[in-house]
Amino acid sequence: MNLFLNYLAVTALFAFVALPAAVGLIREHRIDRQLRDAERREAKPTPTRSAARPYKVTRRSYPKGWAKA
Repeated sequence: MNLFLNYLAVTALFAFVALPAAVGLIREHRIDRQLRDAERREAKPTPTRSAARPYKVTRRSYPKGWAKA
C-alpha cells in the first residue's frame, strides 16, 4: 500500500508540473488554427458586382535594385 501511495504522489506531482505546459500548448494550437483560418478567408477572392476589375498587387523582384538580398 505504501508503494502505491508513493506512485500516486509522484504521478500527482508530475501532473501538477506538466499541466500548465499542456494548457499552453493547447492554447497555442488554437491560436495557430485561428490565424490559419483567417489567412485562408483573406486569400479567397471576393466577387465584385461592379464593372471595374479589382486591382491586383504583385511583388516583383528587381535584379539590380538598391536593396541587397
